[in-house]
Amino acid sequence: MQIMKRTALLALFSALLTGLLSAQTLSSDNTITKKATTTPIQKPEGRKTVAVVLSGGGAKGMAHIGALKVIEQAGIPIDIITGTSMGSIIGGLYSIGYNANALDSMVRVQDWSYVISDEENLSQQSLSDLKKHYTYAISTGVTFKKRNKNDGGLIKGKNLYELFQKLCTGYTDSLDFSRDLPIPFACVATNIIDNSELDFHSGYLPQAMRASMAIPAAFSPVRIGDMVLVDGGLRNNFPADIAREMGADIIIGVTVQGDPKTADDLRSTMSILSQIVDVNCKNKYDENLAITDVPIRVNTTGYSAASFSAVAIDTLIRRGQEEAMKHWDELIALKQRIGIDDSFRPTILHPLRPEVMTEKHRVAGFTFQNMTPQDERFLRQKFHLQKIDSIDAEMEQRLTTSMRMDLFYQNAECELISDDDPTTAENEGVRVVLTAGHRKTAQFYAGFRYDMEEYAALQLGAAFPLKASMPMEADFTVRLGKRSMARAELTMHPRSFTRPMVDFVFHRNDIDIYHDGERDYNVRYNEMLADFIPINFDIRHFNLQIGLRWDYYHFRNALEAQAADRIDLRDDHYFIYRAQLTYNSENNWYFPTRGSRFMATYSYVTDNFAKLQDKKGMSELGANWRTSFTFGERFTLQPMVYGRLLFGSIVPAGFGNAIGGDWFGHYLEQQMPFTGVGNVEYVGDQFVAARLQAQQRIGDKHYVLFQVAGGLHADRLKELFKEKKLFGVDAAYYYNSMFGPIGGAIGYSNKTKKCYLYLNIGFEF
Repeated sequence: MQIMKRTALLALFSALLTGLLSAQTLSSDNTITKKATTTPIQKPEGRKTVAVVLSGGGAKGMAHIGALKVIEQAGIPIDIITGTSMGSIIGGLYSIGYNANALDSMVRVQDWSYVISDEENLSQQSLSDLKKHYTYAISTGVTFKKRNKNDGGLIKGKNLYELFQKLCTGYTDSLDFSRDLPIPFACVATNIIDNSELDFHSGYLPQAMRASMAIPAAFSPVRIGDMVLVDGGLRNNFPADIAREMGADIIIGVTVQGDPKTADDLRSTMSILSQIVDVNCKNKYDENLAITDVPIRVNTTGYSAASFSAVAIDTLIRRGQEEAMKHWDELIALKQRIGIDDSFRPTILHPLRPEVMTEKHRVAGFTFQNMTPQDERFLRQKFHLQKIDSIDAEMEQRLTTSMRMDLFYQNAECELISDDDPTTAENEGVRVVLTAGHRKTAQFYAGFRYDMEEYAALQLGAAFPLKASMPMEADFTVRLGKRSMARAELTMHPRSFTRPMVDFVFHRNDIDIYHDGERDYNVRYNEMLADFIPINFDIRHFNLQIGLRWDYYHFRNALEAQAADRIDLRDDHYFIYRAQLTYNSENNWYFPTRGSRFMATYSYVTDNFAKLQDKKGMSELGANWRTSFTFGERFTLQPMVYGRLLFGSIVPAGFGNAIGGDWFGHYLEQQMPFTGVGNVEYVGDQFVAARLQAQQRIGDKHYVLFQVAGGLHADRLKELFKEKKLFGVDAAYYYNSMFGPIGGAIGYSNKTKKCYLYLNIGFEF
């Protein structure tokens, strides 16, 4: 994130060094005219026209919402609203019906880390896609073809634009912002072709807001005709002059511009670059502040343009409200100048505007743009579009997600266009326009981790969509460390929800096995796996796989003397019939506060498709379940039950039950976690356990965890309650970083009869 901010600031610095040219205005047909041609604002009868002007400032612009609350409370009418960057977003949404309280609710429920990224919507992804998200710290798309002309920033802004599209439902046509919106509106962008100001008085509202906040280098610019548009703050960060041109008699302005820095404040690279940006973004600032009747300058000290955390948003909105309240007497006195008395109450627009997110619209038809006939047919058949008579925001999301995940488009848009001239009454409604972007050519992933058992490990992945009549994707993974691994996987995406899959995996393992807390022996072996999974239902939180596996073990080292007489490690191969059901609705795989996780597995192990060493095959039945119960905003209890039962006269050594660590299948595929046991230990063929975890969040990303667990194990099911009961406790601290959990745990169990210390850096793989 620091690299992104520095890159953006350097780009802003370069852009601000170019010459200044005259302002331009965008007309309704997206052509440029040298002189503004806005539709005249109809003057309110019997009083003066009031405008509210909102400055840019990134996340600091959340303070505008608090100021708007006070303006509404004072009973001041808002006839015009203008803004730049974040001010254009708050102002644009206010102009179409989101009052201050609705805006407050809307910004608090957004996942801003997702909105200001190009990641896929986690709630819409399949479990296999979610696994990648929670495995790799770095994910990036790479194209080997001609570069997309709409690139030009670290973030393409597809999620941001998609959010604008949803929030502006009903106002996504080409509009005259002065005539067609409930409150006349204008916003500012900068055309970096000639460093000129571009004032949006018409066009597509989501596009105008997106252009106004396109921070150079951080966000890709918006291209219209021969213009390349970026953040309007470079030319006019507080557009009071535009409000005056639109007919405002009285202007109330809200700005989040920081106080001038002194020489003592400029002691770091970031502070110097920030000062350069602040100074250059003051184009017209002093002149526009001078024509503002009530300037509300919010103190945003301690926060930056990237402060999108829940705590920061809450504080900034409160500061905006508090600063506006300091001007309460001015606002009340302003009523007389406006020509209204204390009994006047302006019309407050609909307070529940976010209900458009669940609103259903009647579908008049579908239009497909920039995609092949095969892809159009794929979407029609997969979602049964011929039977759909209405659409809501959730359905829009499913369509665009499928276009990106199944059809491999870099970006996808779903617009609802009003049908102004229906041919029949039955066809009235909206036309759903599905527009595909450029095709993905490759997606690369990288993850790094360190722990006290394995030391350092690196995992790299790559996914390639394949050109075929049926959408297909090839996945390749390489892990380097004590446990080396190479994996190749081919997944087919037919029109049904199943995704048949074949894969081949090679493991080169080096694992220490412990017994009652002491190192017993080390085993080095190669393992080769091949899976054929014809049934692979992978739908959001749910995954069902049924298939056949070939599993081959080759042991490379001789066992240590004390273990050789009781562990039979022989080279062998197995044919395994497998079925696995997985459900995971947790909002975070490492520190969940809501949702549940469940997995059940059944396997039948043979060496000739029917028997195992001429006897009945081995059966494996495993399951685990965890759910979260949150009390307040920070404390969560997570009970979990799990176990693995093995049946058969022969249990190959590579399939025996193993416990230890925090994760399922970490060092060995059959490994199960157990509190207080830090290393891999084998237990009886019948194993069941329960764990209770208490999770306390401190601040935004710090977590303190306490765990207590109990377990039963035996070689026979009927002896399960006769053997020694297992018990373990531990306490842990982790920081939830963008590279994965960073922290450690200290624990104790009666299995090991000693304390252990465990340190971890990075996602688990």
